[in-house]
Amino acid sequence: MSRWMRFGCTLLISLLLANRALADESIAAQIREHAGAHRLLVLGEMHGTREIPRLVQQIVESYARQGIPSQLALELPTSENDALRTYLQSTGDTAARSALRGTKYWTVESHLHDGRRSHDMLDMIEALRVLRESGNDIQVYGIDHVPLPAESAPPGTRDAAMASELRERYNALPANARLLVLIGNVHGMRSQPSMITYPPMASLLVDLDQYNVRIEARTGEFWGCRGYRRCGSQPIPPFLGASPRTDKGSDRSYDLWVWLPRFTVARLLD
Repeated sequence: MSRWMRFGCTLLISLLLANRALADESIAAQIREHAGAHRLLVLGEMHGTREIPRLVQQIVESYARQGIPSQLALELPTSENDALRTYLQSTGDTAARSALRGTKYWTVESHLHDGRRSHDMLDMIEALRVLRESGNDIQVYGIDHVPLPAESAPPGTRDAAMASELRERYNALPANARLLVLIGNVHGMRSQPSMITYPPMASLLVDLDQYNVRIEARTGEFWGCRGYRRCGSQPIPPFLGASPRTDKGSDRSYDLWVWLPRFTVARLLD
């Protein structure tokens, strides 16, 4: 390949990435606009993408630019919160990052990898650490209470525990703060779907000032699990409809649906 052809390819890739970043920023702005003054923003995701952590980062950055304190709740075990707090208060150097990703949560066998543990998630946490270091009021913590032993816990135990944790965090929010929740899209539903026999997390919090957003993509793939030891790259069915889409039905699962241009598989830690 000639030098000019290589230059042309590099330029084309750069333009495509820039256009995708602009599209993501536009969707972040749409979410902010529709969420308005709601203080609890539930973001239902597909695990294991590069794009969703970047989108969440953009939303938090937009709140920071307006001087609005933000708390980001993640689908991480609450046992990780001491390590997260320590990292957010660090300089983000190599030792600090190694300490954060060296905990038990971030180390998992490949056949059980559900997509939540990625360099993209760690990069998002680092970006929020930098925002916090610049003087913004930002917190990041896990809300997942994994029942032990998980296999003997009644259905819905985990969702009920996460809802209880979130309610406590919400009740302690400063008056002008926002609580963002990045959670798997079933946990984030306002109503109970037929596929499960228990109320999902968000449905237990509808009495709060809650706004629910489902994050999808028009094409691409993500990393997720469709059963025990059945984790891998999953394709996205093509979507050509309008985005965003709102729903006001009393039995709605989400208030807002948005579609990013594309999902790509996250850079998994293993």
